[in-house]
Amino acid sequence: MTVTDVRPIRRMVALDIDGTLVPDSGIDVPEPTRRAVADAVGAGIDVVLATGRSLKGALPVAIALGLDGTRVVASNGAVTARVDSTWPGGYELEDSHTLAGGSVLELARRVVPGIKTGAEDIGWGYHVSELFDPGQLNGRQYVVSQEVLERVQTPRLVLAGRDAVEYLHELVASLDVTVNINGPHWLDVTPPRVSKATALEAVRSALGVAPQETVFVGDGLNDLPALAWAGHAVAMGNAPAEVRRAADTVTGSLAQNGAAAVLRDLVAELAGSRVSRR
Repeated sequence: MTVTDVRPIRRMVALDIDGTLVPDSGIDVPEPTRRAVADAVGAGIDVVLATGRSLKGALPVAIALGLDGTRVVASNGAVTARVDSTWPGGYELEDSHTLAGGSVLELARRVVPGIKTGAEDIGWGYHVSELFDPGQLNGRQYVVSQEVLERVQTPRLVLAGRDAVEYLHELVASLDVTVNINGPHWLDVTPPRVSKATALEAVRSALGVAPQETVFVGDGLNDLPALAWAGHAVAMGNAPAEVRRAADTVTGSLAQNGAAAVLRDLVAELAGSRVSRR
């Protein structure tokens, strides 16, 4: 008698948020994408959000998508949490990497006088040198002295100013930290050797998903490590050329609900593989 192997294939799909699921800083996911995420979860695919946003900014999107019980990678990989509506704040922190900002902030102030700086406080908001404009940071803002900012242990420092990228990018990177450009006048600084890829690899291992069964969908330069990590890398059609070149395939743009198309194809492929294995 022949015994048929019917063990299900377990897959993990990691989705960037801004430029992939919603416009920058938005929280309203288009209906086709919401349906596609729900169908993927219903098919047994592990859907993980992986974003440069703070956890405070990522959670509303996860909740809107019905991803209670799933993991969110935030702050470019410095924070990983499980979405849990029964916990205060709506999450359970699983992992975080922090740094003290002393040397980075001192350098930033010396090279770019008047630069705005902030230090993320997980699940709450930011300690800041001065108030940022509405919508620039997720959560509350609390103005503190530079001395306090330098001592705070934080998963992410923000350096914002007209000359931040031009004059600070390489200098700050030389301090053995991770630096991501988040717009023409904005740098995000996280602990060394931390990225979406490092956090997603920890999630993949915890879920027991084979490396070749991982998919990442993104559109930004901060997504390059995750695109290299994934078993199958997908760039959004609205991604810059460097990101599209790094991907295995390119889907439709945000306006075309490109992420939804990827999810629908994965659900159909998974259903077909299960039929063929019976």
